Amino acid sequence: MNKILVYVVSDSVGETGELVAKAAVSQFRPGLQDVTFQRFPHIDSKEQLSEIVQIAVSQQAMIVYTIVQESLRYFLHAECEMYRIPHNDLMGPLMDMLSDSLHLEPIEEPGLVRKLDDDYFQKIEAIEFAVKYDDGRDPRGLLKADIVLIGVSRTSKTPLSQFLAHKRYKVANVPLVPEVEPPEELFLVPPEKCFGLIISPEKLNGIRRERLIALGLNDGANYAKFERIDEEIEHFKRIVDRIGCPVIDVTNKAVEETANDIIHRLQKNQ
Repeated sequence: MNKILVYVVSDSVGETGELVAKAAVSQFRPGLQDVTFQRFPHIDSKEQLSEIVQIAVSQQAMIVYTIVQESLRYFLHAECEMYRIPHNDLMGPLMDMLSDSLHLEPIEEPGLVRKLDDDYFQKIEAIEFAVKYDDGRDPRGLLKADIVLIGVSRTSKTPLSQFLAHKRYKVANVPLVPEVEPPEELFLVPPEKCFGLIISPEKLNGIRRERLIALGLNDGANYAKFERIDEEIEHFKRIVDRIGCPVIDVTNKAVEETANDIIHRLQKNQ
């Protein structure tokens, strides 16, 4: 029965190297049964590489490696050649090919794939969260959120939630209407995580009238009247006072500007 020991050496976690090595080994089964993989992650010095090579010599191991720093790759290659250790550079040849084709030098920063993947999945999770807990659909999300937005209708709560989600913040928002009591969960949210959005009555009147026209409705409906708007804003102020959260005037602000204001306040509190 054939037996081999494979060292997976990496300046990151070594997951990619081990996956590739296992994929290659699988092509020699069932004849090859006794295979051991051992990772050496986060290697960042020639001294560490020398130690690994000496161990590989004593245990008759082969080495596969994913190292982005050119100097460390060359050093390990030379050491393996000197001691006649079977070895394979999984990263270097492809990086060299790309560098020649693109006429660019690689960053040589370990772990970028994992970092990009983590950022991507955090963003997707935050976007899905914003959709699920938009417009007060499920008050249970308020206690799970990084940010809670409250305001009367047409204060850009939904687009702001989506913009912040792309920054990887989990956002829930709740519309405030005088006839509907806010969910109890809203008053359990830490005030520094909650942000009230307010807008001038004149601006809100114009936005609501345009909204009604776009829907094919009469722009003189109660929804857009100043009396109704004043009533809603007074209700909003009562809720904000009860929560004790900050208020941001979005009257003449772009969504990006409001989002940056919120992020700055959060970071300051932290």
